Amino acid sequence: MGVGTLSMETLAESAAFMRESLQKSQSITENMVAILGSFDHRLSALETAMRPTQIRTHSMRRAHENIDKTLKAAEVFLGQFDLSRQAEAKILRGPHEDLESYLEAVDQLRSIVRFFSGNKSLQSSIGVLNHANNLLSKAILKLEEEFRQLLTSYSKPVEPDRLFDCLPNCLRPSVGSPGQGDANGKKLSSTNHKLEAAVFTVPTLIPPRILPLLHDLAQQMVHAGHQQQLFTIYR
Repeated sequence: MGVGTLSMETLAESAAFMRESLQKSQSITENMVAILGSFDHRLSALETAMRPTQIRTHSMRRAHENIDKTLKAAEVFLGQFDLSRQAEAKILRGPHEDLESYLEAVDQLRSIVRFFSGNKSLQSSIGVLNHANNLLSKAILKLEEEFRQLLTSYSKPVEPDRLFDCLPNCLRPSVGSPGQGDANGKKLSSTNHKLEAAVFTVPTLIPPRILPLLHDLAQQMVHAGHQQQLFTIYR
């Protein structure tokens, strides 16, 4: 009896302890659920409060990106304006002082015209484009005059008698008696098979150092559509 009573009391105590532990666990669980629910509510409230700030931050970031793009575009436009002024200064000086620099300025003007033809968003672009086109037309007229002057100064007519100097010795005419003429004829006939190896000297009509300049000038004029003017000057 004593042992049975002790076992029942032990079981009752264990059951009571387990019941108390379950109640505490349930209480802790309910408290945690309440705390987590409060956190969720606060996070939702914080997210709602932060949304306008996030929108403003996104707008500010977009505005910053747009400002950067605008500044870069403005820098490109300003660079083209500077190049236009530099090219204009070279064009106004004319091609006589430095022809190579003048031709570079003409190419630069063409590049500027292409740039502003494709970028007419700025109001000032149209004015710069018109000015560059007018300046380019004047530059081509100056190139035409320079081409005429170089060709006139360095292209000298060749006397017909000087053309015989371009022939090999065996083909040059000689003055003598009729007998000598026959002999020369026979000699010429006997050397016909050597004509393929004969060297012909081409006369120098224009100094070699002038030819590249004339070539560059002609190329610029052809690019501008002034082929007919070139033909007229050359004739």
